Amino acid sequence: MKKPLLNFGPSKKITENDSAPVKRRSIALKELAAYLGLSQSTVSRVINGEAKAHRIAEATQKRVLEAAARFGYEANIIARSLRQKRTFTVGVLVPEISEGYSTAVLAGIEDGLLKEGLFYFVASHRHHEDLLEAYPRLMISRAVDGIIAVDTKIGEDVPVPVVAVSGHWHNQHAVSVELDHRMAAHQALEHLQKLGHKRIAFIKGQAFSSDTSRRWKAIRDVAGELGIAIIPGLTVQLKSPEPGPEPGHLATQELLAQEVPFTALFCFNDMTAFGAVSALREAGLQVPRDVSVVGFDDVLFATSSHPPLTTIRQPLRQMGQMAASTLLGMIRGDGEMTAGSVITVYPELVVRRSTARLQH
Repeated sequence: MKKPLLNFGPSKKITENDSAPVKRRSIALKELAAYLGLSQSTVSRVINGEAKAHRIAEATQKRVLEAAARFGYEANIIARSLRQKRTFTVGVLVPEISEGYSTAVLAGIEDGLLKEGLFYFVASHRHHEDLLEAYPRLMISRAVDGIIAVDTKIGEDVPVPVVAVSGHWHNQHAVSVELDHRMAAHQALEHLQKLGHKRIAFIKGQAFSSDTSRRWKAIRDVAGELGIAIIPGLTVQLKSPEPGPEPGHLATQELLAQEVPFTALFCFNDMTAFGAVSALREAGLQVPRDVSVVGFDDVLFATSSHPPLTTIRQPLRQMGQMAASTLLGMIRGDGEMTAGSVITVYPELVVRRSTARLQH
């Protein structure tokens, strides 16, 4: 005799020999738990992605998920939100979504949030003042549990936990995840100095980037300590807000137009360095024979560029993961970091073939 599984009305019984998903009203958690012979709390923890935390056996997880899929059970997010006073949603603010810095940080944020079963949405503001002001309010109006701001400054009156990645703005509300820029500057400049370079040019970041002033101050301080002169005419600043290598290409053309000789170039980021290499080639200069180039970030394409790029590696994905885990701790109230704290991460010099010993 076939064993009845669940009764969805007076005219239909489901048996374990029925393999196709059943089209019917949504079943209740209590019904699914009764069918499986498990407690409602066990089934709920599996459905809500909390099985690992409660050490629920993988075989049990599989049984629950297969039954939930077969009977079309979906967790009642609204009920869970009301019960726990959370929406399980996080807002992420970024300058833009493009290859490079933002993509790597977002990958880490995604790692952390998806692992905990949270939904998140991303808004890119492209540094438009109206969007920088409006987006945090819109996220709050959609009842996010918290906000991660990547290279983005938001106001101090946001009524939910905030974690800033490379924000360099400190208040009592946010936790900041920041790179040690002084160490990064020392690694890059000492590397070039050991290769014999004295005439070093610099491309600073755009004025709107929160890393620009912090990194430039670190470069100036370290250059003074190492006895490296910052030569007038060998410093330019990125102006275009567009992502990609084009701003670096334009900045390098501006640098070359000054007609002040240099043998090495330290760029604000890897994308800038890619554009710089292109502009140097157009000017008849070879990298690294004529000019050594150092980037910053160590994005995906740094290893496959021509030549492969020497750069300062930021642990971008790790920074995103740290931001996600820190925000979750703040939301739950069980995290180690409190608002106003700074989490410092450390850079690494990665030497490839875009730098070489000075030959003349």
